[in-house]
Amino acid sequence: MKLANGILLDSKKIEPPKSALSMAKRSMNESDFAHYAAVQMYEITYSSDGLLIKGFLALPPASEEKLPCIIFNRGGAGLRGALTPETLFGSAALYASWGYVTFASQYRGQGGSEGTEEWGNGDVNDVMNLLPLIRSLPYIDQDRLGLIGGSRGGMMALMILRQLSLFRAAVTIGAPTAFHLDDPSSHIHSTFGKFLRPDMDFTTEALRRSAAAWAHELPDTTPLLVIHGSGDKRVAPLHAYHLGMALQKAHKPYKLIMYDNADHVLAGRRIESNRDIRWWIDHYVKNKAALPKVGPHGN
Repeated sequence: MKLANGILLDSKKIEPPKSALSMAKRSMNESDFAHYAAVQMYEITYSSDGLLIKGFLALPPASEEKLPCIIFNRGGAGLRGALTPETLFGSAALYASWGYVTFASQYRGQGGSEGTEEWGNGDVNDVMNLLPLIRSLPYIDQDRLGLIGGSRGGMMALMILRQLSLFRAAVTIGAPTAFHLDDPSSHIHSTFGKFLRPDMDFTTEALRRSAAAWAHELPDTTPLLVIHGSGDKRVAPLHAYHLGMALQKAHKPYKLIMYDNADHVLAGRRIESNRDIRWWIDHYVKNKAALPKVGPHGN
């Protein structure tokens, strides 16, 4: 019998790597590090489209009866793309230390999950199928959900936002969003093409993954922070520019930050970018701030 989506099947606690704790202690103040070190991390197995999918649940030090929640979408492809304890504690654990219950999926086909790896197709379902699990947990405030995605994960986050309007805010980092306007010989084009089935039309599938082509379909109620490095070699910075201009034209709530002299993973700008991400998520998700004004206004 096929399991319903979002059934939690297994949970196993993971201890933080000493290297992650050491790095965090050097870069955080005493209070922030105390919250970070108190995060409890679990590897979980849950059901998605009949597959057993691996993922992670990070629990913050409890300070409220009902806690806000973030879904984090990792980037990468293949074995090297799967989350490791080091990358997990550099992302999901950090967001949990800010006071958010944080989920992250390994997606199908990698990290011990069943199925075949996809790239903007069934893997999007693996993220959305976390929602029934989230709804089943009494300590999560269902009215305070946020979405963060890096690279491929940012592309997937936008594909989710095209279908759902339940997130109070979202953030994309170095996301490919304009395949239809990109150089066909680019790194991201060749990466994406590797995961298409022979029966799939490249142009059609590229458009389906290009949020800049359908930004007008994104929800009016989810403020979107678009972050990109101006020196990104993996995903051209113009992807973020094209998305920003499309969001502007459609009068969607957004902010575009292009970090100068920063690469795909924002090396050298992590403290600054994490500060910007935290403000955005805290403001719109945790504090449920009013939506920003869009369209022409002021003097």
